[in-house]
Amino acid sequence: MSCESNTYVLENEFLRVSVDPTTGDLSSICDQPNRREVLSGAGNQLQAFEDQGQYWDAWNIDPNYAQFPLPPMELQDIRWIEQSRVRSRLRVIRTLNRSTFQQDYILETGSPLLKIETHVNWQERHVLVKAAFPLNLNADVATYEIPCAAIQRTTRPQTDAEKSQWEVPALRWADISDRNYGVSLLNDCKYGYDVQPNQLRLTLLRGTEWPDPDADKGEHQFTYALYPHLGDWKTARTVWRGYELNMPLQLVQLSVDEDATDKVLPARGSLLNLGSENLVLMAFKQAEDSLDEWILRCYECHGDTAQVNLHSDVLNLKLECAVDGLERPRHIPKTEGQTVTIHPWEIASFKVSVR
Repeated sequence: MSCESNTYVLENEFLRVSVDPTTGDLSSICDQPNRREVLSGAGNQLQAFEDQGQYWDAWNIDPNYAQFPLPPMELQDIRWIEQSRVRSRLRVIRTLNRSTFQQDYILETGSPLLKIETHVNWQERHVLVKAAFPLNLNADVATYEIPCAAIQRTTRPQTDAEKSQWEVPALRWADISDRNYGVSLLNDCKYGYDVQPNQLRLTLLRGTEWPDPDADKGEHQFTYALYPHLGDWKTARTVWRGYELNMPLQLVQLSVDEDATDKVLPARGSLLNLGSENLVLMAFKQAEDSLDEWILRCYECHGDTAQVNLHSDVLNLKLECAVDGLERPRHIPKTEGQTVTIHPWEIASFKVSVR
C-alpha cells in the first residue's frame, strides 16, 4: 500500500503521519525507512459502545458490548499547535454526547513513536470507549507486559477459555508481530487491551455507577503511543520504549559552581549500567542495616539468560553478594569478576558497596 498524502501531515525521519481532516482519525502512518504503510484502515478511531452494568459494575465489562456501538464521535476542531524542527503537534477535538476528547498527535525529531496526548472531560454513564488501530499485519499471537515479565495470548481464540480472554490487562505495552514486522501500543496509565490478528485496541474510559454512581466523571489526562518496528518486541526494545514513555527524561537546572566553570563534562557517561539490554533496574537504595552498603534490584525482561556486569563512570561499585527480599545474603556463584548469571524472568537483588 502506498503512503497517503494529506493536508495535516506530521513527518520525521521515521514516520509520515496523515490525519483525516473530516474525522480526526489517522488516515496513514508510513514507516519511511522500511517503506511500509502501517495502517489498514482509520487509526486512533475512538469507538464508543454501550456497556450496561454487570453484577460487579466497576470490575466487569459487558461481554456483548461490541454488539451495541454508539454513533461516531463528532469532530469539533483540528489545528496545528506546534510545527518546529524539534516537534510537530496537531490538536484534534472531538465530542461524544456530553464528553469532550482533546487529543494532540505528537511526532518528535529522532523518535519512531507517534504519541497521542489526551485530555478528556468525561461525563458518560455505562459507555465504553476504545482507541482502535487496524494494522497491515497478520499475527497469530499478541504479547502483553505483566509485572517483571510478558505473556502471550492467541489472536485466534478457539476454545471457550481462549474466547473468555477477550480483554487482557497489561502494564506499559501490548504488541502484535509477525515474523518480520510488528507494532507496539504503549500507554502511561491505561491497562486494558483487546486484539485481533490485524488490530490493536486500547480501552480508554468507562462509565460505571456501582459502587460509585459518579465514578471517573470529570477531567482525565493520559498518553498512549504507536510504535511500528522491524522484528518482534524484543529486537525492537519495546520494554525500553514503554519505560521511556512512562518516565520521560527530565531536564534539571542547577546553580553554577564558580569553581567548576572551567570543567567539561564528557560527551557520554553512565551512572549505573547493568551490562545487558534485557536487564531492567528496579531499585538502587541504601541497605536497611548498613549506611555504607546499597541494594540493587533488577529483573530479566525478555525471557532469556542475562549477565549482570556492573559498571559506573561516576561511582566505584562492587557486587558483594546476592540477597533475598529481606536483604539477607544468599549464595550465588559469580562467573567472572563482577559478572553474575540471571535466569529468564528472574528478579535478582544484590548488596553493593560504593567505594
